[in-house]
Amino acid sequence: MVAATPESSAAEERISVASNWTLVWWRFRKHRLALFSAGLLVVLYAVVLCPDFFSTQDPELTDARQAFIPVQGLHLFDQGFDPWVPGIVGKRNPVTLRMEWTTDAARKVRVGFLVPGDSYRLFGLIETRLHLIGPREPGQRIFLLGSDRLGRDQWSRIMHGTQTSMTIGLVAVTLSVILGVLLGGISGYFGGVSDQVIQRLIELLQAVPTIPIWLALAAALPRDWTPQMVFFAITVILSLVGWTTLGREVRGRFLALREEDFVLAADLAGASQGRIIFRHMVPTFLSHIIATSSLAIPVMIINETSLSFLGLGIRPPAISWGVLLQEAQNIQTLALAPWLLIPGLLVIVAVLAFNLVGDGLRDASDPYSH
Repeated sequence: MVAATPESSAAEERISVASNWTLVWWRFRKHRLALFSAGLLVVLYAVVLCPDFFSTQDPELTDARQAFIPVQGLHLFDQGFDPWVPGIVGKRNPVTLRMEWTTDAARKVRVGFLVPGDSYRLFGLIETRLHLIGPREPGQRIFLLGSDRLGRDQWSRIMHGTQTSMTIGLVAVTLSVILGVLLGGISGYFGGVSDQVIQRLIELLQAVPTIPIWLALAAALPRDWTPQMVFFAITVILSLVGWTTLGREVRGRFLALREEDFVLAADLAGASQGRIIFRHMVPTFLSHIIATSSLAIPVMIINETSLSFLGLGIRPPAISWGVLLQEAQNIQTLALAPWLLIPGLLVIVAVLAFNLVGDGLRDASDPYSH
């Protein structure tokens, strides 16, 4: 028999007194890919908090003369750390009479970090002109990800589109979790008529194809609604349809937990039903709810992007990833400006990051199993 070393004894003592959340974190940080994905999501939600800071210019600033400007790739070094992007040279096509733009590395446009630009409100409160990146010469425009058919900066529009799409996914899942835990908990804990009604509602929602429901509800929105009202309506639609799976899972957990000794003890001690549910039952599988929610967010993002791409979700002048992808519907436009597909790449990256984080949380949610 091998005697325990002081180091192993100290490690076992730390594990024995650690909280469940601490154990989940220790397991999660061992999942390198999930940890990297979590860092990527932190960056995306930093953009959500203040897209104007990350933008180089007003996303609605149009200039048809600068349509379909190609990507001006950022170079960080030029005889030392001196960021720059290649200049743009235009030449009119003698056949189509369309201005065709190309980059010219010989003409360098100097770029700086934390430079002054257009005025905006940081977090909606503090007025400032500071931007993460931009041209050093005031009044000059750069197009880090090219421009669209109206000469609008694609980089700045993607920053604002990230705010809309990522917020809808998070808010819709939050509402779905609230509905799923509340209705699933009522169904599993109380049973009886309430259980029958809620389960029949879940079966009805799951039996009807999801896409036609989204299309019908989204198409029913008045065309004269403001972008803010459409944003709220799309969020509610996605959450009303997306809570059923979690509701079933919560019901099953409650059916198993309501006969456990700790629940009966809390009931005998005079605890209210609300306290038993939210202080004793829900925390036992809260990590599972968080893991499930992280896997549901990318589904919501894809749903919003799909509806907006089809013109049934967020509509211009509001900006989302789906709205930006509408610009890439035309094959002729894609041939001229393939960089308009970059928002689709962002959707893929965000969905993969959420899925990897969800897998990591799911693996880490039961630290005692290994």
